[in-house]
Amino acid sequence: MMMRKPLGIETGAIRTIPVLSVSPIEEDHLFLEAIFSNHSFWTPYADCKWKLHRSLSLESALTALQENQIPIVISESDLLPGTWKDMLARIKLLPTPPVLIVTSRHTDEHLWTEALNLGAYDVVAKPFDPHELIRIVSFAWLHWNDKYSTRPPKVMAAYGM
Repeated sequence: MMMRKPLGIETGAIRTIPVLSVSPIEEDHLFLEAIFSNHSFWTPYADCKWKLHRSLSLESALTALQENQIPIVISESDLLPGTWKDMLARIKLLPTPPVLIVTSRHTDEHLWTEALNLGAYDVVAKPFDPHELIRIVSFAWLHWNDKYSTRPPKVMAAYGM
């Protein structure tokens, strides 16, 4: 059994969160890198910087996910070979499965309904809207962190706790 690398690197108040981009389309990776390298994201836990990892195929993505704890996967719907459904089925078998965000140029109500009903976190239309993508990735991180975090819940000082 292979040991998985720990999640993120914390330096002061900044936490680096890994995100895996899975797409055979190079432009997807380049666009996501541009977005993530130019934005920090606030969460209730700390300011976060995103570290994008790339994968061109389903198999290389699964290898990366087995070796590293990555909370968010952004996957093209058609992976050639394979689809987002194959990705979802395989990541569900991981001890702390990442959330899956499906991307496609051809998004419609059927894709959204199917993806959400099968357990994907969300569907994002391409071309990407940077603000929408930032919002979805931020909420996906909060969802994953709330589900799998081992740190005690943050107590709000305003409530005198």
